Amino acid sequence: MSVDAVLDVVAAVCLLGGALLSLAAGVALVRFPDLLSRMHAAAKPQVLGLLLVLLGCALRLRTGVDVTTLVLVGAFQLATAPVAAHMIGRAGYPHDRIRTDLLITDELAAHLDRLHADRRA
Repeated sequence: MSVDAVLDVVAAVCLLGGALLSLAAGVALVRFPDLLSRMHAAAKPQVLGLLLVLLGCALRLRTGVDVTTLVLVGAFQLATAPVAAHMIGRAGYPHDRIRTDLLITDELAAHLDRLHADRRA
């Protein structure tokens, strides 16, 4: 078996694994009950799935320009996905889109109480 054949098999495994993780993230977005669970499903498996797909594409394409572009796509995804998930969580918190009974620590409760007190005054 040649090196190209082995790389193609590894690329296929990465592409299938990434597709399955992205599918699981999509199903979780529909099935999970509250905002924080959905936010977790949107950030964690989706990013890992995309990185596996990008790795599979890089192993298959193997040219400098293509690999550089795929690395940039992965870097931007790693930089923006956590920030987007954090902002979604912060935006949904004051609107009772989360189940506070499931939280172990609620660090924003005091801040939200202060915010409501300032608005009433």
